[in-house]
Amino acid sequence: MGQDQVLVITDQVALSLVAVLDATKVLKKNGVEQLDPLIITQATPDSPISLESSTIDDVITLFKSLEFLSDQFLANISRVLKPGGTILLRLASQPAQEQVTNSSLERKLMLAGFLEIQSQSFGVIGKKPSWKIGSSFSLKKTSRVLPKVQIDDDVDLIDEDSLLTEEDLKKPQLPSDDCEVGSTRKACKNCTCGRAEVEEKVTLGLTMDQIDNPQSACGSCGLGDAFRCGTCPYKGLPPFQLGEKVSLSGNFLAADI
Repeated sequence: MGQDQVLVITDQVALSLVAVLDATKVLKKNGVEQLDPLIITQATPDSPISLESSTIDDVITLFKSLEFLSDQFLANISRVLKPGGTILLRLASQPAQEQVTNSSLERKLMLAGFLEIQSQSFGVIGKKPSWKIGSSFSLKKTSRVLPKVQIDDDVDLIDEDSLLTEEDLKKPQLPSDDCEVGSTRKACKNCTCGRAEVEEKVTLGLTMDQIDNPQSACGSCGLGDAFRCGTCPYKGLPPFQLGEKVSLSGNFLAADI
């Protein structure tokens, strides 16, 4: 196996070897003395990292201010790290509120897409996801087994026909006459059963006596609608002679449209 590639980045002008070894020991338990890390000093938040993508196993960042960890800087770190690679963030001088500082570092790593973020006395550690951008994998489709329904053939079933009575089986008799009177039927043209007169009475709201022998208390009912009052029972009928049967035209009850 080849030697792990370690990158150390700092915004300081110079970096002591002891600080580099101490930070490396946090990530590498064995073989620290054989490591030959690549060290970049005087880095800026927006300075590019001239390394190929996915070539570094571990990145150690030692900085003096939290403003150094910009989104662009962490995106560059994630680019050069191999899938599953580790990043260590270490503030050069730990402030009094160390817990608050570590929480801020954890949040920055989480927003940058790192996983397994941990706070330690030396700093905050995170890992790059083991998958690459654009990678795909198949989803296992779980098959759902439908429960089996046990049907007992010995159970007696009720015959639906046995629930019907003799009255239910009788065919209903519809009323009929020469006009085939029904709820939706009208009197025939030459009605002789009296249905035409009943329909005429219902339509006009008049009695047969008022039609056969029309009378008027005011004397204006037979003159037409122009001379009739609003409550006149003959309203809507054509003019007629008092005492003579009101005659209606053949299409009087027909619809206009």
